[in-house]
Amino acid sequence: MKRLALLLSAVATCALGTSVSAEAPAVPRVEAHSADFLAVGVVHGDTMSIHVSRPADNAPVRDATITVVLRGTPHAATAETDGSYSLQTKDLALPGAAAVEFQVVEGTARASLKGTLDVADTGGGSEDKNNARQLWWWVLNFGVCFGILWLISRRRKAAQT
Repeated sequence: MKRLALLLSAVATCALGTSVSAEAPAVPRVEAHSADFLAVGVVHGDTMSIHVSRPADNAPVRDATITVVLRGTPHAATAETDGSYSLQTKDLALPGAAAVEFQVVEGTARASLKGTLDVADTGGGSEDKNNARQLWWWVLNFGVCFGILWLISRRRKAAQT
């Protein structure tokens, strides 16, 4: 019985230790600054979360009007309750580099902050291929475990007769 437990733990260790791991893709991000403002935009799918602050004290700018010019088209950003701003447009999901301009208006202060957003092509085909490969790897591991258990039970039955 001890041998069976040792054998099963070894098989489980091998099965778990050789699983395929994939790195998480980098999140597209744009950063732009001027003497008065710093804007950081983080893209998730077709939505950009924008955080605007003052470089001098890193205080968030909460009561500004933000317009984002992306690929030549102006988009108004929506103020969120946490002090950030958000923008939703399908232009954010397009792969490749794009010039981004944040137009910040706060009271009498106006600033135009320019940066570059680089959205990588997701190419979903390789992710599906890795998932299928990992599935077959797990099926193979369970088949090997089942086969070993079947052989052990046959040996026990043969030894008893």
